Amino acid sequence: MKKIVFIFLFMVTMVISNMPTANAQCAMCTVSAEQSVKNGNTQGNGLNSGILYLLAIPYLLITGMGILWYVKFRKKSTEELV
Repeated sequence: MKKIVFIFLFMVTMVISNMPTANAQCAMCTVSAEQSVKNGNTQGNGLNSGILYLLAIPYLLITGMGILWYVKFRKKSTEELV
C-alpha cells in the first residue's frame, strides 16, 4: 500500500513540475481592461468585482457543506454518548 501511495505522489509531482505556465487570457477581457485604463473608465473595477464574485462562490459552497457535515457529525456523536 505504501508503495502505491509513493508511486502516485511521485507521478503527481512529476506532472505538476512539468506543466507550462499559462499566459493566455480572454481576449475580450484583456482589451476591455486595457481600454478602460487608457480612457479613465471604471470598467476595470467591474471586472475585478466579477472575478471576486466568481471566486467567492465555490468557497462559500464548500464552507456550507463543511458546516453541514460538522453539524451532522457533532449531532450523531452526542447522541451516541447519551
